[in-house]
Amino acid sequence: MAIGYLIIQARTAHDAVPLRNVQIYILDNHNNKVYELKTNENGETPKVPLETMDRRFSQNPYFSEIPYISYNVHAQLSGFNTLYISDIPIFDGETAILPLALVPMQELQRIPEITEISVGEPAVAMTQGRQQQGTVTPVRILRQVVIPDPITVHLGTPTSSATNVQVSFPDYVKNVASSEIYPTWPTSSLTANIYAIITFALNRVYTEWYRSRGYNFDITNSTAYDQYFVYGRPIYDSISQIVDRIFNEYVRRQGQNVPYFTSFCNGTTATCQGLSQWGTVTLANQGLSPLQILRSYYPKDIEIAQTDVKTGILSSYSGTPLKVGSTGLDVQTVQTYLTRIRKNYPAIPSITDPAGVFQDSTKAAVTSFQRIFNLAADGIVGKATWYKISSLYTAVTRLAELDSEGIALGIGTVPPSTILRQGSKGPDVITLQYLLNVISEYYPTIPGPIQDGIFGSGTLQSVIAFQQTVHLTPDGIVGPQTWNKLYELYQGIENNLPSQGTGDNNIEYIVRSGDSLWAIAQRYHTTVDAIKRLNGLTSDLLQIGQVLKIPILANTTIQYIVQPGDSLWAIAKKYGTTVDEIKRTNGLTSDLLQIGQILQIPQS
Repeated sequence: MAIGYLIIQARTAHDAVPLRNVQIYILDNHNNKVYELKTNENGETPKVPLETMDRRFSQNPYFSEIPYISYNVHAQLSGFNTLYISDIPIFDGETAILPLALVPMQELQRIPEITEISVGEPAVAMTQGRQQQGTVTPVRILRQVVIPDPITVHLGTPTSSATNVQVSFPDYVKNVASSEIYPTWPTSSLTANIYAIITFALNRVYTEWYRSRGYNFDITNSTAYDQYFVYGRPIYDSISQIVDRIFNEYVRRQGQNVPYFTSFCNGTTATCQGLSQWGTVTLANQGLSPLQILRSYYPKDIEIAQTDVKTGILSSYSGTPLKVGSTGLDVQTVQTYLTRIRKNYPAIPSITDPAGVFQDSTKAAVTSFQRIFNLAADGIVGKATWYKISSLYTAVTRLAELDSEGIALGIGTVPPSTILRQGSKGPDVITLQYLLNVISEYYPTIPGPIQDGIFGSGTLQSVIAFQQTVHLTPDGIVGPQTWNKLYELYQGIENNLPSQGTGDNNIEYIVRSGDSLWAIAQRYHTTVDAIKRLNGLTSDLLQIGQVLKIPILANTTIQYIVQPGDSLWAIAKKYGTTVDEIKRTNGLTSDLLQIGQILQIPQS
């Protein structure tokens, strides 16, 4: 009997928070216990061996049985809902890495819900036909090809009422490749298929295939229309390594910018004009390179192009790997990012090298980071490592920023009594948008809206997605039921997540377009001088992407319900604060109050 391997990783908030001591049971297909494990401080289990079938069966297009053995995983952690993932394919000699998307329980929830995910067979083993349609001619010749990060995936056919999820583009490609084909195939075959998968998705984004038709997603997971994606499935290490190397490379025709429409099918039970997945195995065994394989199915003048434009990343990869002996600002950026990430992942060793100088301690930190996140552990910051460090740094600092916003807003425990709908404006809309932003970090089906105090189309989509997730009528109107559920999920997150603070009374803020020191100081109830002093600034000039430490005062708030005859002056005098401080805490623009209005009163 052959052996495959399984590693399980429990992390949340875009990997920013590792979940320790998750109880894991690995079960066979009769639900007999094979292993009992717990995750470590990185949210990870050891790699365990599992019996499976010889890899030759998964390399033979004429083998009619299932060429692997499946296992099930049951995962539970106090304060979180339970996951049961079934039909996980294990292949001979391959390591499957299973992410656990555990979500916090709601505040009043006493019994964890069980979410079931069925992985099942890859698309290459399915008998259904494919009807992929797309654009193969250049439609926007001047527009850049951009890596969408995240990419929004609709979990159903285009017209279905299924939910959307947002995932990073490399993770999306790894998921699709693991869902479409067998990881035991020759490297040239895997690479050719992954190029087709990347290019298919970039064609959908570049041509706005769905968004130009009024849909709020980039691509679907329907094999009839697009390519297979199974949210919550394992990723195979052989596929992951290839994707890390080529995720920003795509197929185009010479002289054109548009990603070629790389349609494909399995080539056995379903045939098409595009690439034959099984056919790539035959060609790879004949010694053809990935590009030669692709030219066997697509026009002979296709070439492999590269785009370095990637959304959602603070600073782009310079194209030069960083290693021992490297110096400069890019090295200092990596050191700063890893030092902050280490607060969430303490297994990463501290960096003692001088700022901007890549020596042994920087290499040790990089190597540890690479091991934790399944990258080639060579201690060199190449393309894949740079983007993973950058995206994870963004995730951990985003959580710290949201925590401080909650303090500034004085969210409290009692929901507002107002009813909000599209077109509403004001402080309660800011509260709504803040709550949705926090919840979206842990619930991938809920997009986070822009926090501008205006209930626009983006906030409407977020509210509807939230209502669908918690099984409320998805009408986009925020009334008592929706407010209560928002607070229950938010407080469940606050109560059940492990602390991920920065270790001091400061938060880290990433400067965005349009920011000024004055605006940042007002937002966090501090002063320009305090920010400049803490960061050693000698001028008011800021740069987009600059990291600032923001001093947070140790203030708390209490809730007060406005009574007949109340005024801001009287309330301020009663609680030993000022009118301006109450107005700033509650986002008030006038001194007018309403009976029954809930105020957050700052208490030093």
